[in-house]
Amino acid sequence: MKVFIVFCLTVGALAARSGRDRHQNAEVEQKAFRQQRLLLRVEETSESAEDAFDSDDKDRSNDSFGSSRLDGIPNFNENERDILREPNRLDHADWEAYKGMHGKFYINESEDNERFKAFLSAQQTIRQHNNAYARGETDFHLGLSHLSDLLPEEYRRLSDIFSPSDDSLTKDNQTTLLAPLNVNIPDHIDWRDYGYVTPVKSPGRYSVSWATSATGALEGQTKRKTGHLVPLSEQNLVDCSGPYGKGGNVEKAYQYIKDNRGIDTEQSYPDEGRQSQCRFRRQFVGATVSGYVKIPSGNERQLQVAVATVGPVSVKIDAGQRSFQLYRGGIYYDPKCNLYDTNHAVLVVGYGSENGKDYWIVKNCWGDKWGDRGYIRMARNRGNNCGIASYAIYPLV
Repeated sequence: MKVFIVFCLTVGALAARSGRDRHQNAEVEQKAFRQQRLLLRVEETSESAEDAFDSDDKDRSNDSFGSSRLDGIPNFNENERDILREPNRLDHADWEAYKGMHGKFYINESEDNERFKAFLSAQQTIRQHNNAYARGETDFHLGLSHLSDLLPEEYRRLSDIFSPSDDSLTKDNQTTLLAPLNVNIPDHIDWRDYGYVTPVKSPGRYSVSWATSATGALEGQTKRKTGHLVPLSEQNLVDCSGPYGKGGNVEKAYQYIKDNRGIDTEQSYPDEGRQSQCRFRRQFVGATVSGYVKIPSGNERQLQVAVATVGPVSVKIDAGQRSFQLYRGGIYYDPKCNLYDTNHAVLVVGYGSENGKDYWIVKNCWGDKWGDRGYIRMARNRGNNCGIASYAIYPLV
């Protein structure tokens, strides 16, 4: 059986340097709010900023936002909507407000200028896309986050992968799910409602997607077996799974846990912000693994059955699109996504439908300031968009 491996570098190391909160008074709240004004207000963007990123989303209209869909954006308050409808000139106070909100500090003026250009480009992409959203041409909207000042090469490194050969895994640990397609399953499930999902990791953590996704699915299966939700140590995987191909993929994470006879709890083996020496202690094991189950590649129905009947499932997706980086809410679909050149591990925690459109509920590892409080709803039954069903796996406990 061909095995596909996930590897993604830490978000915290690539996002711009975080720092202390600058102010707590009303003036900072105003600045923090004013940064949202950037969603639609760029009138001029330097050529270097435009050239740095894809220009596929060029604005097709100079229309300002309509009210019907803008009013439906759940993450915007009334003041933000008013600002979005009345684009004004961009000033550096907004850039300073953005940096203050996300604790951004840069080493010198040159870096600040480069980040500012990247930020302007992101803001213009947001404006163009959200104009299309307001016209009803797309089902999701974009917004600013702590990732909005990343340079193109930095964001690409968030989606780096490593794919060793099939021979590097033990086939005895693998099972392929072949569920009957006529099984009765609910139209909607969200395992967060049942206490199967731990909180979204903060963006400042040394957290790599393969470790977050692997522990997330294992946390759900352990909850299912024991009735207790215990956060597991990603740091344990980062520090100790090196002999299993230098880590970097969910299958090998489960193989390590199986051979190691357990993984420590997050409380006993907390995040350190960097890779360190392995300090696994058996007395603090929070979960064990006996094997893992792989979903037939590309089969969204089989993935749905697994999510409905088993719990959260680890998947690998193409997260390399600009629209994914800037996602804020709605049902995400990007026809430019690659089905098999996937590069980022996430956790499917449920599924549902809205206005006749199916979606997956997906937990990311980029902090709760990204997306919809750290989550994204991804299109379901639309040709395996972004490869969400191409590489799906869950552990046996």
